[in-house]
Amino acid sequence: MPEAGRLTPTAVAALLRRRWTSGHRDWLDGGGAWPLAVLLKPPTERETAADPTGVRAWVEAWLQAQRDAAGPGAELVWTERQWPGLGRQRLPERLVLAGPADLAAWIGEAGPWARAQGRAGSIRAGLGLPGLALGRHFDWLASCPEPELKRLLAAVHWLAQHPDSGLYLRQLPIAGMDTKWLAANRARVTDLLRQVRGAEGDLQALSGLRREPDLLRLRLLDPGLRRSLGGLSDLTAPVAELAGLGLAPARVLLVENLQTGLALPDLPGTVALMARGYAVEVYAALPWLRGRPCHYWGDLDTHGFAILSRLRQHLPQARSLLMDTETLLAHRELWVQEERPETGLLLGLTDEEQQVYAGLRDHRWGPG
Repeated sequence: MPEAGRLTPTAVAALLRRRWTSGHRDWLDGGGAWPLAVLLKPPTERETAADPTGVRAWVEAWLQAQRDAAGPGAELVWTERQWPGLGRQRLPERLVLAGPADLAAWIGEAGPWARAQGRAGSIRAGLGLPGLALGRHFDWLASCPEPELKRLLAAVHWLAQHPDSGLYLRQLPIAGMDTKWLAANRARVTDLLRQVRGAEGDLQALSGLRREPDLLRLRLLDPGLRRSLGGLSDLTAPVAELAGLGLAPARVLLVENLQTGLALPDLPGTVALMARGYAVEVYAALPWLRGRPCHYWGDLDTHGFAILSRLRQHLPQARSLLMDTETLLAHRELWVQEERPETGLLLGLTDEEQQVYAGLRDHRWGPG
C-alpha cells in the first residue's frame, strides 16, 4: 500500500539535505530561522486501518531514528490520537531541530559543521571581528589542515598591520607563506582584508603590497627609429618607461596577436604594440600616441570588435584593419568556432563594423 502523505526518516533526511545544501553557508554566519520543525504528516485512522503493517513499520522506523539521533537539540515530538475503531495510538508528529548543528548531525554532516564552525570562531576571535562573514569559505574551513588556518590568520594579521609595506608578495616575512600559497588563497585573504578594513579593492590596494610593473611589448619597424634607441627593435618594458621614450612615429599598429606583430616587416615611421587583449587602457599612458594615426588589427570575431570598441574610449582616432565583411568571407577555410562570443552592445564601432559584429553575434554566417 502507498504511504499516503506520511514522511519517512529517509524522506526527511533528503529534505534536510536539500536545506543543508542551500543554507549551510548562511547558517555559519548566523542566518536561518531556528528551531526548524518538519511535519511528519502522521496517518489518519482510515489510512492506518487500510495499512496497519505499513504504519507500524513507519512508527518503528521513527523510533529507530530517534535512538540514532545525535545531539540534545533534535527532538522527535509525538502525538496521541484516540480513534473510535483503533483506540489510543501514539504517533510521531514532527521533528524539531534546535539549530544547524542538530540538522548537520541528522544527515551525517556533524564533523564538517563542527570543524567549520570552530575554525570560523577562531578566525573571528583572532581578528577581533565577531561579525566576520565566513560562510562563503565553509568548504575550506571544514576540510583544510590546521596549519593552513594558522597561516591564513598570520597572513591577514600581518597585511592588516602593515598597510604601507611596499613589498612584493615574495618579500613578505610571514612564516610558511609563499607565492604559491598566496596564489591559491588570494581570494580568501582579499575577502578577509576587505572586511577587516571595511573597504573594497584588490589585494594590493588593500594591503599596500607593491604591484609588479605592467609590461608592454613594442616593435620598432622603422630603421631610423631603431637607430635612435641604439639599434633595438623589440622591447618589453614597464609602461611608465616606454611612456618616457619620446617617440614620434608617423603611425602606430596595435596588433592583438603576438606572433602577427613579430612577423611584421619593416615599415617607415611605424611602431607596433602587441598582445594587450582587453587591457587597452594602458595606451592612454603613452603620450607619444596621442593624435598619432593608429590602426588596430585584432581577431575577426566578436571579442576583437569588443576590444576595438573599448580601445576607442582611449584612442578615438583608432581605425581597424582587415576587420570587415569582405575579409571575413574571403577566408572561410580559416574560420574556427567562437565558443563564448561577446553579445553585448558595443558603442565604439563604425556602422560597417557594427554590421560585421552583429552578423557574427547573430550567427548570420553560421553558428559561432
